Order: sequence, then C-alpha cells, then structure tokens
Amino acid sequence: MTAHWIWQQPDWPDFNWQAERLAPLLRECVQTQGRLMGMAGSVGESMSAQSELDALLQNIVTSSAIEGEQLNVGSVRSSLARRLGLEWIDREGVSERSEGLAQLMLDATHGFDQPLTLSRLLEWHTWLFPAEEATFRARSGTLRGDEPMQVVSGRLDRPTVHFEAPPRQGLEQQLERFLNWFEASRDQVSLDPLLRAGIAHFWFVTLHPFDDGNGRLTRTITDLALAQGEAQAIRFYAMSASILDDRAGYYRILESSQKATLDLTEWLTWFLQTLLRSLEQAITRIDSVLGKSRFWQAHRESDLSAEQIKVLNRLLDGGERGFDQGLSAGQYQAVAKVSKATATRHLAELLEKGCLRRLPGGGRSTRYKINYPD
Repeated sequence: MTAHWIWQQPDWPDFNWQAERLAPLLRECVQTQGRLMGMAGSVGESMSAQSELDALLQNIVTSSAIEGEQLNVGSVRSSLARRLGLEWIDREGVSERSEGLAQLMLDATHGFDQPLTLSRLLEWHTWLFPAEEATFRARSGTLRGDEPMQVVSGRLDRPTVHFEAPPRQGLEQQLERFLNWFEASRDQVSLDPLLRAGIAHFWFVTLHPFDDGNGRLTRTITDLALAQGEAQAIRFYAMSASILDDRAGYYRILESSQKATLDLTEWLTWFLQTLLRSLEQAITRIDSVLGKSRFWQAHRESDLSAEQIKVLNRLLDGGERGFDQGLSAGQYQAVAKVSKATATRHLAELLEKGCLRRLPGGGRSTRYKINYPD
C-alpha cells in the first residue's frame, strides 16, 4: 500500500533531517536565545516576574486563539498572577477554565524537571477541559474514541481531508513510544534541545491522541521541551504568539509535512524561524523594560508633574499607543488633558531636563522622542 500519511511510512516514526541546511538557522536561534537569557538576568526581580506573567499570559491566550477560542484575558491573568504570588485576587472573578489553563501552563514550565508520563498528560487534558467546560466530544482526561480522527473542510458531500490521525487501535503503544523518546532524548547529547522541541511538536500533533485539545497540548509540550532545554522555569517568550501570527502557514506546513516522508527538514525550518521571531520579540520587550528602568533612574531627581510622567510613560511603553513617529504638541495636549499653552511649556521643560529630544523639522510638525541616557 502506498503511504499517503506520514505515519503510514514503514519506518515511522524514525524521523530524519538535513542538519547542514538547518545549521545556520539553528545557530542563530541558539545565539538569540542566549542573548535573551543574558538580558533577562539583568532585569530586577519584580520586573522579571511581570515579564514572565506577560509571556505566560500571551502564550495561553494565543494558543487558544490559534484554535479559534477567545479567552477572558483578565480572568486568565488573575489566575496566573495568584499562582505566581504577584497579587491576591477575588476568586469569584476567576473561572474554572482560567484556573485550569493557568495550572496547565505552570505545571509544564515550573515543573519542567518532572517526567512527562501518560498520567500527567491525562491530567493536563482534564485541566484543559474542566468539568464545567467538558463536552462529550472532549471526553476530558481520556484518549480519543474509535471514530476516525480527521481534519476536514469543504462541502459535507465532498470534504477535503487535510489530515488523518493514526487509527485508534495501537494508539496507547504509539503514545508510549513518544513519551519514552521524550524522556530519553533529554540526555541525548547529539540532539539539540531546540530540534527536540520541534520534533516533539510534530510527533505529538500527528498522533492526535485526544478528541479535542490536541493543538493546545502540543504547544504545551513544546513549552515544556523548551524549558527543559534552557533548564529554567521562567519564561520570557511566547512561541504560540508567533505561531498565531502565521496561523495559515502553521497549518500549511503541518499538512504538507504530514503527507510527506520522514524527512522533517521543512517543518523544522519553519519551527526554528517561528521560534526565532518569538525570541527577537521578547528581546525587544525586555530591551524596552530595561530602557524604561534606566530612564527613570537617570531622572529620579527630576521635578516632573503628573501629566509629564504620564506622557513619558506612554512614550516609554511604546507599542501601538506609543507614538512611533514622535510626539507632537497636540498629542501631548490630548494625552495630558492640558491646555495648548501648558503643553508647550511642559514640552520645553522636558527638553531642558533632557527627558525628550526634538526630531528634525519645525513649526507645527515638530515632534519629540524619549532621550534615553547613555
């Protein structure tokens, strides 16, 4: 029989890849990862905790968004914050769903040194689908049923089958083989931890052992593998966010790879490129945090008004609301809620104190940016 799905290949799951093709990209990922870890080490304890909370929250929310689910961000954030010991929250405002997702993520990352067993995996599934959310389709905490597991689209009478998982018969043995490899490969010196994370991601999502939640558990296993590779629980980047940014590409590369040979070079290339983007985005965020800290340290003695501090923080935080093209007098007036004359005076004071620098141009088009200390 001609193999249509990768799991039908006679040597499944003995994956291979072209190391020489992956080497430059893998090297760049490792170097960027090292740079991020170095930067993270210079962030203060409180800022480190906040950065971890932001990364974990982003990971949970975007992993669900990949599956088309929109979570209550505030509820998930409260569950994470309480578990990280950052703040006490009113438990009445937190759902069982948010509690389960927070527990799942923290068990995977903070418990990175614990083996991934079938019982742990089944417990993860119950956290993903707590009692109030569980449906017949999800069958919380149990492997999928005997029905064929397919991902389809198109008309009901002429569906397009994008993926079909291995048959239910023998699934326990397939899953046991994966879990044994996952544990043994932690000590495999010849296998780079980042490649291990990419292989684990592809292998588990191809097994598709549950009726629902396979994608989210796959990405949780990926976070576990990355934490094991770094040998640290604290997370500063959210790979699921970068996957969501290229959601269509994610499904395309999975589909093409699951219909191909056991050579995972193309999949691993996509995986490493996506990981690299998430690392670079995290570096940008931490660089912003460090820059903000240096700025306020340099101006701790400056006599600034509440309005000036508010606008400076808006500039320092950057992002969509951070005035990438520079701040105009009119924008200062709107954000600070002051008169035109007061805005002009405030800006002149900020220039004099070295908080801002004037960008080229003049008149009504004059714009200002943060003047970061050397």
